[in-house]
Amino acid sequence: MDTQTRHALKQDKFAQATASGVSWIGEHRSSVVRWVIAAVVVLVVVVGAVIFWTVQSNAAENALGAAMDAYSAPLNTPGVPAQTGFYNTAAERSKAANQKFADVAKQYGYLPVAAKAHYFAGITFQELSQTGSAETELKTAAGAWDKNTANLAKLALAGLYHQTGRDSQAIDLYNELVSKPSATVTAPVAQLALADLYVAEGKKDQARALWAKIKDGDKDGMAGSLAGQKLAGQ
Repeated sequence: MDTQTRHALKQDKFAQATASGVSWIGEHRSSVVRWVIAAVVVLVVVVGAVIFWTVQSNAAENALGAAMDAYSAPLNTPGVPAQTGFYNTAAERSKAANQKFADVAKQYGYLPVAAKAHYFAGITFQELSQTGSAETELKTAAGAWDKNTANLAKLALAGLYHQTGRDSQAIDLYNELVSKPSATVTAPVAQLALADLYVAEGKKDQARALWAKIKDGDKDGMAGSLAGQKLAGQ
């Protein structure tokens, strides 16, 4: 078969395939139109969802930033004229920041930033001596998928348990943090907090044993150095 013949056959097959495709589309035009419309709708929904998520995430981060600014705002100096953006007392500052954190947690509860807002709401509630509300917020943050935020909340929650006379629950949380540490709460940090609790309970032997363990396991770290100082001071 010569080249010209092969080329002609290829053209015939292409023409037949094209005609067949056009015929099929003609017969199923309504179905094709529905599929195309459905695909376009899905694409629009996906793009819209991505845009909505991005806009809301940015708004949530900005709101959390404003709350953090309030929480870290300076205090007025007694005897000096009050300045704009300053607070007169730490309690006044904590109250203002707490409201902002609570608002972020409520408004953006479906976003990851909400866990951080719950954590700081718990911390500020604790500073305001509202331990019940603090516990609620910290428990919510402790259940976050973000391990770093969750562990910070668990550490604060353990401190709250100790503060309210629930040392057994505090010890359980500290041990959990030791076994499942994170970048924000390392095992030595949790062990130091646990050792301090033992000291408060009068269990100095257990505290010393824990300090020794921290010192040996974190020889070049800050926790190990602090544990060594505590051992030397006993």
